[in-house]
Amino acid sequence: MTEKINRQIVIPGEIIAKGEDFLPGDGTEKRGNEIIATRYGLSEEVNKLIKIIPLSGVYHPRRGNVVIGKVENITFNGWVIDIGAGENAFLSLNEVPRYINNDSLDELMNIGDMVIVKIWGINKRGIDLSIKSRGLGKIDEGIIVKVNPNKVPRVIGKEGSMVNLIKKETNSNITVGQNGFIWIRGDKISDELLAKKAVLFIVEKSFVPGLTEEIKEWFDKNRKEKQNE
Repeated sequence: MTEKINRQIVIPGEIIAKGEDFLPGDGTEKRGNEIIATRYGLSEEVNKLIKIIPLSGVYHPRRGNVVIGKVENITFNGWVIDIGAGENAFLSLNEVPRYINNDSLDELMNIGDMVIVKIWGINKRGIDLSIKSRGLGKIDEGIIVKVNPNKVPRVIGKEGSMVNLIKKETNSNITVGQNGFIWIRGDKISDELLAKKAVLFIVEKSFVPGLTEEIKEWFDKNRKEKQNE
């Protein structure tokens, strides 16, 4: 015997589901025929697998993640970049797609610059970054929004559905870093600000079922308000 599981906020020790068919995922464990929460967050069930989506926390880097960071320091052979993780992150001169002299690294990226990078390695020394792939490199224009890293999957949506909707509605290019930094670049400042508002709306409503329909209605409402101005 199983029961339908709805998205809900749970606390450690809370029983999320009962039934032999359910399997424990991230943030849960099985005790007898019960699935118990082991962390605070939002419970979710997909194909009888139950997991907890954290509602707060820090960014945990993973190989292959695209993130947005800030240049903190320049060394003789690369850049130290803050990506909001506990470990140091380093972009080596070898991971830049063009030749640069060791004495002119600041001409490509200086301290304080924001940059889109990819994590290609994690080891005892720290995190190794690259800007060799398409779409990576220094950010020169647009705006950057910071959200909780755990909200990133909701901003992206299933198979990119949510972020693609925002792009379409605001005529903007959007890069969502897995560390919670989001770069928005539109043809007009008003487009960028509308995209920012949409992102913050999604973050605020991240626990609500049917969020895609809500954001569509939100855009419709914004369009009508604009027409009436």
